[in-house]
Amino acid sequence: MTAPPRPGPALRVSIPAPAPAVREFLATEAGSAVLLLGATVVALVWANSPWSSSYDHLWNTHAALRVGGASLDLSLHHWVNDGAMAIFFMVVGLEISREATTGELRDRRAVAVPALGALGGLATPALIYWLLNRSGSGASGWGIAMSTDTAFVLGMLALFGPRCPDRLRLFMLTLAIVDDIGAITVVAVFYTKHVNVVALVLAGVAVVAIVVLRWMGVWQLTPYLVAALLLWLAVHASGVHATLAGVLIGLLVPATPPRREQIENVPVFVRALQEDSTASRSALAVSAARAAVTPNERLQHLLHPVSAFVVVPLFGLANAGVSLDAHTLRTAATSPVTHGVTAALVLGNAVGITVAATCAVRGGLGVLPGRVRYGHLLGAAVLAGIGFTISLFITELAFDSEELRDQAKIGILVGSLIAATLGSLLLRFLGDRMPLCSPESDGLPPPLPPQPWLAPGMPVHPLDGAVLHR
Repeated sequence: MTAPPRPGPALRVSIPAPAPAVREFLATEAGSAVLLLGATVVALVWANSPWSSSYDHLWNTHAALRVGGASLDLSLHHWVNDGAMAIFFMVVGLEISREATTGELRDRRAVAVPALGALGGLATPALIYWLLNRSGSGASGWGIAMSTDTAFVLGMLALFGPRCPDRLRLFMLTLAIVDDIGAITVVAVFYTKHVNVVALVLAGVAVVAIVVLRWMGVWQLTPYLVAALLLWLAVHASGVHATLAGVLIGLLVPATPPRREQIENVPVFVRALQEDSTASRSALAVSAARAAVTPNERLQHLLHPVSAFVVVPLFGLANAGVSLDAHTLRTAATSPVTHGVTAALVLGNAVGITVAATCAVRGGLGVLPGRVRYGHLLGAAVLAGIGFTISLFITELAFDSEELRDQAKIGILVGSLIAATLGSLLLRFLGDRMPLCSPESDGLPPPLPPQPWLAPGMPVHPLDGAVLHR
């Protein structure tokens, strides 16, 4: 008798993992959330302590930069909000550019669900706030609750460890990127009050200079940083919020992969350095290595830790110091501004993101990534109601009244706390216990259509399109 054939090895599922650069970004954002939370607590304690006057005195202290007859005189509060936060927005722009060039934002089906979810998370909170503040002095605050705080959300997801799929973190990062694009657009269009045309023209010249540098293939960072400084000064003088200069720089710095010859030059110069380790050979080898890495990645590697571990906590320290005395709390308890911000953060993001993303999946526009289920989506959508950094930022732009700013900030703190608590509970309950979230659940999400790049007969995982290898 012929022996039966030996069974082959069991099928293995290969699920695409986030790229190393994305994993580094996620880890940095999670660490930043811890520092931001600590800075927020310090600001609240300081602003409500017997030394509260020193808090206001510190951030109202002016510091000036003078070059010849020209000077720039701002309070420390404005240096943080207008200057340091430009670094934060530059990192956001760099991440958007990189993801659109080489990352998740290239794939229409991968980006469709989080992108449409982000649009729902932008529109619904604004609508809820407007319904509660259609007129009056608080009407201009409709943009406060539109943005998700990336650092806090990723930090909360990191606390779940293996219970939270890596693809959910990447899903939320993509959603936050699209969300930031919307928030930045809102700031530029709706929260710019006065425009200096001459300064705006100079800003346009600086942008053209960056485009020319990019067209010439300049890979050194120094020309881009000089142009960035000039652009920031011009935008600040124009009346448009200066942080938008950071976004423009981030979007324009080249993220296109280096040319083949640039990569092939690296081992050539390294071998030359091994043969003759002179200073000139060493400089050439270093230059070749730098040219083989995109300016986007090098600038992000340089600035992202500064943004995450210095700028964002400093911003929280400078802006979260709300006086929580009895009068302020009583006023906030009956304030439509506080109610509007709180409801918009908690309900607006939960409903807007969940409904929009579900419609995108059911409409066949995209799919939820592997191991991410509707239960995860709902919990993460509620968690996206943590609106802190950009929410506080827009509060400063929306209101001139300190009283209205305090009411909005209390709404941000309360809404973010509710969203963090409720979102965590939903993720834990739905992710661990509900069959809706288990890998064996039927019907979630619909399978991908056949991929033209696959060899005939090659099996594909029905949930995320990963190839099944024998």
